Amino acid sequence: MTYNLISFSGLFILMAIAWLFSPNKKNINWRVILWGLGFQFLFALFIFKVPAGYKVFLFLNDVVIKILDSASEGAKFVFGRLALPPGTKNASGETSLGFILAFQGFPTIIFFSALTAILYFIKLIPFLIKWFAFLFTKMMRISGVESLFAVSNIFFGIESVFTIKPYLKTLTRSELAVLLTVGMSTVASNILALYVFSLRDQFPTIAGHLISASFLSVPAAIIMSKLMIPELGKPVTLGVKVQPFYEKEENIFIAIINGANAGVKFIAGIVALLIAVVSLVYLFDLLLVGFSKLLGIESGLSLKVILGYIFYPITLILGIPVNEAWAASQIIGEKIVLTEVVSYTDLATAVRTGIIQSPRTILITSYALCGFTHLASMAIFIGGISAIIPDRMKMITQIGFQCLLAATLACLMTACIAGVFVSGNSMLF
Repeated sequence: MTYNLISFSGLFILMAIAWLFSPNKKNINWRVILWGLGFQFLFALFIFKVPAGYKVFLFLNDVVIKILDSASEGAKFVFGRLALPPGTKNASGETSLGFILAFQGFPTIIFFSALTAILYFIKLIPFLIKWFAFLFTKMMRISGVESLFAVSNIFFGIESVFTIKPYLKTLTRSELAVLLTVGMSTVASNILALYVFSLRDQFPTIAGHLISASFLSVPAAIIMSKLMIPELGKPVTLGVKVQPFYEKEENIFIAIINGANAGVKFIAGIVALLIAVVSLVYLFDLLLVGFSKLLGIESGLSLKVILGYIFYPITLILGIPVNEAWAASQIIGEKIVLTEVVSYTDLATAVRTGIIQSPRTILITSYALCGFTHLASMAIFIGGISAIIPDRMKMITQIGFQCLLAATLACLMTACIAGVFVSGNSMLF
């Protein structure tokens, strides 16, 4: 109960941080904040405490795991033994060579991209997007464009910007901030599958929790964005239901082909990013060690350790047990540079090796990591949106770092919500 109360207080500490960084503290729309909090609490209460919510949660978790198994079959056919998950054998009796991200994790992105394209073609995803967008527009009194983009982002990531393409040139500064913040604090369904694959052996219900985190992060991102960059103008679509703009494929086979190809492009971007960023961080650590030796100091410092110190107080207010807070803070902190792909892999390693054992720590850390809150993502979103509306580039670049901070606080807020409701005897571990 003590840690639950710490997580509850952490919500208000995080919102206070966002408010402190706001240049317009007197213009906060508190209706947005209160309704956003209310939505998060109701959603989390349903998932964590209501028996029907348990059943929905576990059903979705099982569905995603079975879909992942389907994705693995395609990878095994193409890559053979390399695609075997750790501890498994194929029909020929060959054993797994261990976890290999390129051959076991990345193929799930291709499969989920194709599956999402199918669901979009048959209009299931557009239906869900419109329903949830309408809910956010009416409850939180934000613009229809903000609601539509926020919900679309759960399924598509940065490509969601095309669903609101006709309205981009009319957006206010605050609306642009919501786009950037939501974009960085949520994850698309195809990349979510990769995180599930990384952790499902150590945390069997991870799929359900990441789906939960994706939905919780939408109102959290809106809250943090509106605290830091409140609305000063009057949005064109304020309170208006906006229809998603999209170009439907000619038939389902073209949808599958284009979806799979989009997945391949996404993987290429991830691979390039990981190689560059991980290598640069390794070089930074070498320079740090070399500089320490020149000064005659055996510091043991690395970028991960430095970020761990910065995020340690934050980790404590999330409600993570003190004995595991240091390990969790390094994993949460490194994400800002190394991306969430590396952080989820490190979390899985920490759980597997016993460095982190508490289900509460695993759960809260998983929620905190569920978002594109890192420097590379900020550059991608700023560059992507600026390319579509180049005349707004100056404004977008001015608010970039504020939005990255708001998105980081939003992911941490989502982790706090999970920490408030989860208990040691929960069925959802």
